[in-house]
Amino acid sequence: MAESVKRQEQQLELGIQSATSNARSSWERMRDWWLPEEHVLYDRVLLWLSLGLLAFGFVMVSSASFPIAERLTDNPFHFVIRHSMYLVLGLSLLVTVIQVPVAWWQKGSGLLLIGALAALLLVLIVGHEVNGARRWIKIGPMTLQVAELAKFFFVIYLSSYLARRINLVQENIREFIKPLVVLFFFAILLLMQPDFGSLAVMVSIAVGMLFLAGARLWQFFAIIIVLAFGLTLLIIKEPYRMKRVTSFLDPWQDPFGSGYQLTQSLMAFGRGDWLGQGLGNSIQKLQYLPEAHTDFIMAVVGEELGFVGIFGVLVAVFAIVVRAMWIGRRGLQRDHRFSAFIAYGIGIWFAFQALVNIGAAAGLLPTKGLTLPLISYGGTSLLVSCVALGLLLRIDYELRRTSLKVAPRTGSRTHAKRRRARA
Repeated sequence: MAESVKRQEQQLELGIQSATSNARSSWERMRDWWLPEEHVLYDRVLLWLSLGLLAFGFVMVSSASFPIAERLTDNPFHFVIRHSMYLVLGLSLLVTVIQVPVAWWQKGSGLLLIGALAALLLVLIVGHEVNGARRWIKIGPMTLQVAELAKFFFVIYLSSYLARRINLVQENIREFIKPLVVLFFFAILLLMQPDFGSLAVMVSIAVGMLFLAGARLWQFFAIIIVLAFGLTLLIIKEPYRMKRVTSFLDPWQDPFGSGYQLTQSLMAFGRGDWLGQGLGNSIQKLQYLPEAHTDFIMAVVGEELGFVGIFGVLVAVFAIVVRAMWIGRRGLQRDHRFSAFIAYGIGIWFAFQALVNIGAAAGLLPTKGLTLPLISYGGTSLLVSCVALGLLLRIDYELRRTSLKVAPRTGSRTHAKRRRARA
């Protein structure tokens, strides 16, 4: 009897040890997948998250665009075909940019800045006008939104400037103001289109990067106060901007006028509940919700996939942002300032634009006409986002390469530990 009890206790202990070991190995596998592995020459987490969001965006654009495409073009697959074209081109650009050394971007930062300003000026002259806004240049079958390129080139310029003058920016107020003067010229050209949303993104990028560069707190708070005052004046000056700000506070006051988009979006979120109505079963996209495949695509996600779908998108976007900031931190630790500030800038850019897009769809922020990176329909936005991700992967690759003399292409951290232990 005693031996039987002892045998059961031993089996129980073995079972507990086995369960603990399995739990530990599962945790180690999750940790090894997420943490940056120095012997792998590319960031697998960032790559798979990006490809996953691109695939998810293609599915949701397809689902959300069928009704409006059939109404506008008599071809329900019109936007699906165009989005597929931009997706293939974007992935091609991503693969191409990965091959370009980061030093090339630093050498050409000045020319890219001039090119961005020239393009913003050109769009005012020959641009294609839609709903009173002149933001696009037609190039054959493609439509180029210049402001998206301006955001990316501004990140390149500001990263180059901070990499060269980071110490002066921290100590000299004149050096701190210089990039803000450049931002002022961008602001003038963007407001002439007008494109207030892109300006807000560029302001957030500039403020965030200057803060991470170590600007003094009084400088940081002073620029925030000045910019907030300026943006407030711009909102008050234009009646349509003021109407957007006031309508989101109480959209039900005018549900068929200024609050129409937001009320339809909120109804879509409400119908979605926890698990949604099912992919393709949205009612609001059937001519009720304007811009369902662009600015308000998260409302369709919420209606069809519910809270679970929205939460998944938020986690994926947040993970990409965290990954970008992590790469930037590693770049500063290894004195790759230009690469580090580019990574920081891309992370701030994606975070702010996603925040504004999702916040506007949920009624937490005024509508700004900004796409959700990697998900919304928008050719130029998709292309520029892919280029930014390609540059981010290239930065990570160069940081890994400089930290290794010999970098095996296969294997995991656990296998590397085992090989070292056997050696």
